[in-house]
Order: sequence, then structure tokens, then C-alpha cells
Amino acid sequence: MNERLFNQVRNDFPDFSFRQGKKFAFRPPTTVIIGPDEAHDDLLLLHEVSHAVLKHRDFKTNIERLKMESEAWEKAKELANKYKIEVDEDFIQDELDTYRDWLHKKSRCPKCGLTRFQTPDGLYHCPRCENF
Repeated sequence: MNERLFNQVRNDFPDFSFRQGKKFAFRPPTTVIIGPDEAHDDLLLLHEVSHAVLKHRDFKTNIERLKMESEAWEKAKELANKYKIEVDEDFIQDELDTYRDWLHKKSRCPKCGLTRFQTPDGLYHCPRCENF
């Protein structure tokens, strides 16, 4: 990881704590987990910091989770501009695709394969199998 960037981020966000971990992640309310060195680790750092800046805490539905991920990537792009870090839009879209693919898979009814819908309580319902 770019040590200069890390030090700038740490100085700019003194209320956040930073820890080493197995992968980049955000642990509410203010802990950013730093994963091992990898391609685009500067963007991953900014993405996780963005979750903290945006005060992302929890979500009830999976579409809310995808929305939070998109918001964090948008904020990460703003921060990348501030810190003069190159933004790889293809990488960002690939990262978002993991959530899109997960959401698509999660929404498929295991009985009939139809796309289910999720209610605000987080439960999925199949219009065919539940006879709506």
C-alpha cells in the first residue's frame, strides 16, 4: 500500500481506527480493516474509509446493501481525486458486480427459479410459490 496515502488518510480522519486484517473491510462505526497488499489497494482503502465517512452502519434489505456499496465507491472516487490516486472504473464495476451477482443469486427462488422480491423485514418471497 502507498504509505504516503495511508498516512494522509489517517491524519485526515483521526476519529477512525485502522487495523490490519485478512481483507479490506469496514467495521462500524469507525474501524477500517486494511487487507494485504494487492492491486488497487489504494482504492480499496478509500472505499472502506468512505463507508465510515458516509456513516454506513447496517441494512435491512440486500438492495440497501448494494446502494451503500455504490455510494461508498462514489465517495471513494471523490477521495481519490483529492489524494491524486488513479481511479480504475473497470475495477470498481467489477467490485460492484460481485454484489450484483450475489443479489441476483440470492433473489432466485430455490424451488422454481423465479426471481423473488424482498420485503422491508429482509425476507424473500416468491410470487409463484407463495401464490400471491
